[in-house]
Amino acid sequence: MKKFYSYEEFKNDMLNLSNQLKDYNPEALISIARGGMTIGHFLGESLDMRKVYTINAIHYDDTEKLRDVKLFNFPDLENHKNVVLVDDISDSGDTLEAIINVLNEKYPTLEIKVATIFYKEETKVKPDFYIKKTTDWIVFFWDREGQKKALTL
Repeated sequence: MKKFYSYEEFKNDMLNLSNQLKDYNPEALISIARGGMTIGHFLGESLDMRKVYTINAIHYDDTEKLRDVKLFNFPDLENHKNVVLVDDISDSGDTLEAIINVLNEKYPTLEIKVATIFYKEETKVKPDFYIKKTTDWIVFFWDREGQKKALTL
């Protein structure tokens, strides 16, 4: 089942997620492009944080899951101690797991936490910070399909 995730829900959820992260006090946020970019930007502003990086990950072609996760554009995190990976949803967890594995290999002393809006029970990576558990396919207002729906509301 598809569920539309609106900007109104997002605003409330970002306040909640930001409050969760304040206690952790990360040195940097790493948004997973593309789904985590909107969230990373909002959290960066809310936490008054300039160290907001991006990692590119491709694991879906529209709604079709690809066999392998393609990762590129890793930031230099040599001088960081703790970071938060930011994404919209931890669905299967394959993308988050692949990124965490690469980061652990490159930066073995780096403490990595994960923040998402949604996660699914069967995910390989349960986020440390999250808002909602779901079983639905989420259509985010920033997705192509979500933008069309948002414009008709």
